[in-house]
Amino acid sequence: MSDDTGAAPAVSEYVEYCHTQAGLLSGRVETMTDEANELLDEIDVRLAELRSELEARSGDTPRTERPPSATGPGDGLEVDDLEAAGKDLEEKQALVDAKQARIQAFQELSAGYAELAADLQTDVDDAEEALTRVVEFEADADAPAYFEDRQTLCEAALEADEE
Repeated sequence: MSDDTGAAPAVSEYVEYCHTQAGLLSGRVETMTDEANELLDEIDVRLAELRSELEARSGDTPRTERPPSATGPGDGLEVDDLEAAGKDLEEKQALVDAKQARIQAFQELSAGYAELAADLQTDVDDAEEALTRVVEFEADADAPAYFEDRQTLCEAALEADEE
């Protein structure tokens, strides 16, 4: 984050860093949202298929004439098929719920970085203080866990302390 002259980074570079981190998180949110929407579409398609099959079956045979047990041979959906379909839909819904929780966490961290950038820009004149605030924010928010392929300032600071 410093220039070629070896000078320490300015507060504006920490502001830019925060904006970059927020942007990366926002991009990840878009990707996760697309993935969640795909899963929801799969759920909708499967539910529509199941409804269609059930309606077709119930249209062929009046309910009062159906056997009380679904253990015998038959056409259309069987109890085991319905249970398997239900379990598959529940698993997909659990994946959607997990993605939505991750999306929320990423959005909150992104907003935190944006807020920190604004605070640094208006309230901080000293680059060392800016660095300290960014590192503290990242440590408190467990930011390194959100950036698998990118080292945060918090991680860099921890590595520097270990050396």
